[in-house]
Amino acid sequence: MTAKIFCAIDTDNLDTACDLASRIAPVTGGIKLGLEFFNNFGPQGIERVLKSAPDAQLFIDLKFHDIPNTVGGAVRGICRNFAPAYLNVHAAGGRSMMEAAKDACGSDTKLLAVTILTSLDAAAIEAVGYQSDVAAQVERMALLTKDAGLDGVVCSAHEIETLRAACGDDFALMVPGIRPAGSAVGDQKRVMTPREALDAGATHLVIGRPITGAADPAKAAADILSDI
Repeated sequence: MTAKIFCAIDTDNLDTACDLASRIAPVTGGIKLGLEFFNNFGPQGIERVLKSAPDAQLFIDLKFHDIPNTVGGAVRGICRNFAPAYLNVHAAGGRSMMEAAKDACGSDTKLLAVTILTSLDAAAIEAVGYQSDVAAQVERMALLTKDAGLDGVVCSAHEIETLRAACGDDFALMVPGIRPAGSAVGDQKRVMTPREALDAGATHLVIGRPITGAADPAKAAADILSDI
């Protein structure tokens, strides 16, 4: 069964990452490794973490965004070495880039596209040049992603219902910016609780600091799962 929660383990300490993975993965089933981790430790770091949590479903969150040939090569390399459950690119790279990524993606890996980062609010989105409102821009990018043949998108919880209606039930919605009730929001702008996000139609949740920053990360993960 595919994990409902992918715990974000982004740290500059490899021993800490391995320890967190070994404690959290048996509870959530899924872990996410992103740019901070990869730029510190590279492929060898991923191998170390997977040795600590060999049964974990892995989401490699590198948000590839480049010319089609380059992104295709990057996706091919990741899938050849790790066959993650999920991998992502930026929808802003365009249809040709996403199609090249999908063609290069292994059959065991679902390919997602990032629409609008959950750290961006309406003012920040306008500042980078998008003229439509957040929801309309995300829907446009999600439909382009689906047309390019990808498996789903990474999106804010506040776009879940719109995207579920627009893209159908078999389109994966990986949702970061999830904060259990009472948790600090941090640098996220568009957030929702785990239960609210799943009720709205999210497929998977990305949760980091509310789990990894807890005194007992495994218990924090188990408590969240018990609420959903």
